[in-house]
Amino acid sequence: MPNLRLALAQVDPHVGDIARNSEEVVRWSARAAEQGAQLVAFPEMVLTGYPVEDLALRTSFVEASRAALVELAGRLAAEGLGGLPVVIGYLGRSPRTGRPQNCAAVLHGGQVVTRFAKHFLPNYGVFDEFRWFEPGDQLSVLRVAGVDVALAICEDIWQEGGRVTAAGQARAGLLLVLNGSPYERNKDDQRLDLVQRRAAEAGCPLAYVNLVGGQDELVFDGDSLVVDAAGRVLARGPQFEEDLLVVDLDLPAASADHPDGEPFADGLRLVRTELPGGPGSAGLPAGSAPSVGREPGREPGREPGPAPIAPRLTDEAEIYAALVTGTRAYVRKNGFESVLIGLSGGIDSALVAAIAVDALGAERVHCVSMPSRYSSQHSRDDAAELARRTGLNFRTVSIAPMFDAYLASVELTGLAEENLQSRLRGTLLMAISNQEGHLVLAPGNKSELAVGYSTLYGDSVGAFGPIKDVYKTLIFQLARWRNALAAERGEVPPIPEHTIDKPPSAELRPDQVDTDSLPDYDLLDSILDAYVEGDQGRDAIVAGGFEAAVVDRVVRLVDTAEYKRRQYPPGPKISPKGFGRDRRLPITNGWRRG
Repeated sequence: MPNLRLALAQVDPHVGDIARNSEEVVRWSARAAEQGAQLVAFPEMVLTGYPVEDLALRTSFVEASRAALVELAGRLAAEGLGGLPVVIGYLGRSPRTGRPQNCAAVLHGGQVVTRFAKHFLPNYGVFDEFRWFEPGDQLSVLRVAGVDVALAICEDIWQEGGRVTAAGQARAGLLLVLNGSPYERNKDDQRLDLVQRRAAEAGCPLAYVNLVGGQDELVFDGDSLVVDAAGRVLARGPQFEEDLLVVDLDLPAASADHPDGEPFADGLRLVRTELPGGPGSAGLPAGSAPSVGREPGREPGREPGPAPIAPRLTDEAEIYAALVTGTRAYVRKNGFESVLIGLSGGIDSALVAAIAVDALGAERVHCVSMPSRYSSQHSRDDAAELARRTGLNFRTVSIAPMFDAYLASVELTGLAEENLQSRLRGTLLMAISNQEGHLVLAPGNKSELAVGYSTLYGDSVGAFGPIKDVYKTLIFQLARWRNALAAERGEVPPIPEHTIDKPPSAELRPDQVDTDSLPDYDLLDSILDAYVEGDQGRDAIVAGGFEAAVVDRVVRLVDTAEYKRRQYPPGPKISPKGFGRDRRLPITNGWRRG
């Protein structure tokens, strides 16, 4: 039985930066060769980054991707890596219609030896691939080291039939899937179950390589894995970290040939590419030799053995890592060196500050306390204490003189007076950002955004909202978890305990607390979970045991706040129904039954 040493490169590309991504492919391919890999695979559209959205509609970008693919094949050969087959995702074009396609290719011997396009195109949730791409219609099978490897791209295994069924019909020895699968809470369990089922349906082991890092609202958690046909996990990569997962697989020898063009499931036609060489060889072209120190067969002295199976993170650790990853990626990939946060002494801005420190380092985090006449001393103290514990940059600028100046010019009372304080803080943050070059982080949480409990051009200002997709009840859980983690490590917990324990308050009027305006957060979040995440209507939620008057109020608040949410900055998606990309409702909307 042939043995194939497979390397899965779990990497973090930058959307649009084709030159940088090409360099990363070369670097990780070299690492794979040094570890004796006979085949290395990269994630979906790694050459362009993913998702490219309407960049796919720009002819110049498509042609740049196609040209870079050819150049990369030559570059790999020039670096002494031509004998290592490299499977890579890129943006291509249909040879029949000229429309863009979500493609993958195999690079070997300085050439692009085969190309194919994604067959099933997702068009739900954050995906809109019908808008951009034309589907592919072939089953690509790569014969390498005496094994037939069927190739697929992400959604190809999320739908029934297609390349999974076709791989079984072709009697493939391995199904290799390139993925750009965004993170959602508990998706690692869903993903493992899917991969196990598809391996059984294909009748062969399945290798799944995924992106890691962040792109705008999306976070990619890696979690690459390999399972056998019975569903047993053979290897698994870490979550939220770049990694090269190397695994030795004993696979069945290539079966009797099916003729090229033979139709399989869903009309997929077989296209086989056979690389020179047989079992134990990486298939170097005839007459060539591997470069010194980069033998494309197994690494000398390393015998086949068990591959690593990275431990799983707890729910809180997983979510927190997603928030840190998304924040770090957004700041760095947009060219910023530092961030700015309005630190109120409340739980939301405290958690955002802790996330920012973990993402960027305390020296790159700048916070401003902006007290007014209604700010409590304990909130001011809590903000200063968090700064002391974390070591971030901290200053205090009172908005009281500005507030008094406004009120001397125009008479404002009630909500208008309260919102003015928030808008003064927003203006001050943006002024400091303009002056010093920091990126402003907004502290709003999902509960507040859902019901419109925020001020336009006030606490909603900023370029990124790290906790935009996190309900208030989960905010408290994450704060306690982060403090407990620090205690386990022998460190000072970053968030003052008083910040976590005190009743939440915007402190825009005397003795104000959030429950003056909203239901208790446990109740509110339960209703929001049904209405927002579950898409349940008003009557169904009431039938679930919630008081009708409370449900009516919450539904009305959610429906009338859509215009506010449209103006809120992006933030990392951790739920199945994030505002913006997932949940898209009209602003002007007369339907009031939920």
